[in-house]
Amino acid sequence: MNHRAKKKFGQNFLVDQQIIADIIAAIRPEAEDHMVEIGPGLCALTRPLLKKLNHLNVVEIDRDIIARLESDYPRDQSKLTIHAGDALEFDLAVLPAPLRIVGNLPYNISTPLLFHFAAYAERIRDMHFMLQNEVVERMVAAPSTPEYGRLSVMLQYRFQMEKLLDVPPQSFRPAPKVDSAIVRMIPLPIGEIGVRNEKLYAAIVSTAFGQRRKTLRNTLKSYLQEADFAALGIDAQLRAENLSVAEFTKVANYLD
Repeated sequence: MNHRAKKKFGQNFLVDQQIIADIIAAIRPEAEDHMVEIGPGLCALTRPLLKKLNHLNVVEIDRDIIARLESDYPRDQSKLTIHAGDALEFDLAVLPAPLRIVGNLPYNISTPLLFHFAAYAERIRDMHFMLQNEVVERMVAAPSTPEYGRLSVMLQYRFQMEKLLDVPPQSFRPAPKVDSAIVRMIPLPIGEIGVRNEKLYAAIVSTAFGQRRKTLRNTLKSYLQEADFAALGIDAQLRAENLSVAEFTKVANYLD
């Protein structure tokens, strides 16, 4: 059964067997793991994962792929549970913790998906995702680099992240117009999270990067006065991209 990739779902199917083997080796699935795959597609990762796992949950929105999965893995005898629907709306709390999440994420909604999964960080052991390389570079970027921005700061306070593999366009069918990469995300222990008020932290980060070429004196003027910058030991002439995650945390906790 041939399946034509659907643009509306951002489908690019992984076909490179060496890359698939490298991803499985990086994930290191164990039989008892509580694992969920986002967007199994044509089962490039699903099949090798099922060889290692006692059971696998998958979340899929494409009805044609769901029908294919149900045909290949009948419910009454399957190690596979199919959750039909949009991953952006899927409640991970219905699955047993600690969860391991894997997937080749649709690049057109990758950032909203990352924030959706981040909301369940306390229930997650680790996550391994295929993403556009540019997004992965932003996720792991250091301060004062062009890639460092809101995504970096909003994920790094909560996760330890590592870029694992580069994946060229020819590893997919159809080939995307961008390079891809595999990233590992491991939630930090609760005791290592310095942010006390996550909603305030998110608002400050969003405001600071809203006009990233302006200085903090201008972008954060509704939050901080000159005396506040002095008390924090932060130069008001810096821009958002110059502040570390620890410094953003310091600002949020100061204002909380």
